[in-house]
Amino acid sequence: MKVRCNICPHHCNIEEGHIGLCRARTNREGQITSENYGKLTALALDPIEKKPLAHFYPGSRILSIGSYGCNLKCSFCQNSDISMVGGDEIGIQETTAEEMVQKALLLQNRRNIGIAYTYNEPLIGYEFVRDCAMLVKEKGMRNVVVTNGYICEEPLKQLLPFIDAFNIDLKCFTEHYYHELGGDLETVKRTIEIAAEQSHVEITTLIVPGKNDTNEEMEKLSEWLSMISPEIPLHISRFFPRWQMQDCEATPVERVYQLAKLARNKLLHVHEGNC
Repeated sequence: MKVRCNICPHHCNIEEGHIGLCRARTNREGQITSENYGKLTALALDPIEKKPLAHFYPGSRILSIGSYGCNLKCSFCQNSDISMVGGDEIGIQETTAEEMVQKALLLQNRRNIGIAYTYNEPLIGYEFVRDCAMLVKEKGMRNVVVTNGYICEEPLKQLLPFIDAFNIDLKCFTEHYYHELGGDLETVKRTIEIAAEQSHVEITTLIVPGKNDTNEEMEKLSEWLSMISPEIPLHISRFFPRWQMQDCEATPVERVYQLAKLARNKLLHVHEGNC
C-alpha cells in the first residue's frame, strides 16, 4: 500500500520499502519516516560564516552535520556527491541525536555554539533534525538549518520553536527556473516569510550565468525581501562548474559585485560570496 509523504510539496506516494524522490524518505510498515535518520556523510566544526551566516554569533563556530539526498534537482549542485545519491551509494557514519549533542557540548571550548544541519538538504531528514534540535535547546545551545526552503508549512511550523537561525537558498526569482530545478518559487517565499517571524534568517542566491543573473530579477528579489525586512542579509554567491554544469563558465566576479550593488538599493546587508 502506498503512503503519502507530507514533508515537502512533492507529496510522494511511496510503496512499502521504497523511497521517495529525495532518496531519503521511506514507507516502513505503513509509516513515512526518514531512511537517512542518524546517517551522516559529513561532519565538521565550521566557522559560522561558512553556512553562510554573517550576522548570527559572528566569530563563533558550529558543529555542522549532513546526511544524503535532496528534494530538488539543481543541475549546478555544489554538493552533488552527497545530495544526489542514496544511502547505498556513499559511505555513512551512524549516530544518535544524543551522541551528536554530547559532541556539540564537548566542543564548546572551541567556540562551538550548537549544531548546524547542512551540506545536503537537511529537512528531508526531518525527524533527526527535530530530535537533535530539541536536545540542543535543552542544553542551552543553538540550532541552525541551511536549507533550500522546499518544505510544507505544517512541519516547518512544528520545527520553528527549536531553530535559532536559517540560511535559506532563494535560487532564483522566477517560477520557470524553479520548475526546472524541481521546485516552486512560492513555496520557498512562504518558507522565508514563516521562518523570519520567529528566527534569524539569512538568504543565499547562487548566480548562474544565463539562468538568474539579470538586473531585473535581482531588483525584484531584493525588493521582495525588503518588504519582509530590509535587514535580512542576502549572500550573492558565485557559481563554479559542478555536477551537470561542468562545461559552463564560472560566474564573472564583476557580475556578482554588480548584482550586489543593485540589491543594496533595497537591503542593508548584502554580501558577495565565493569571489
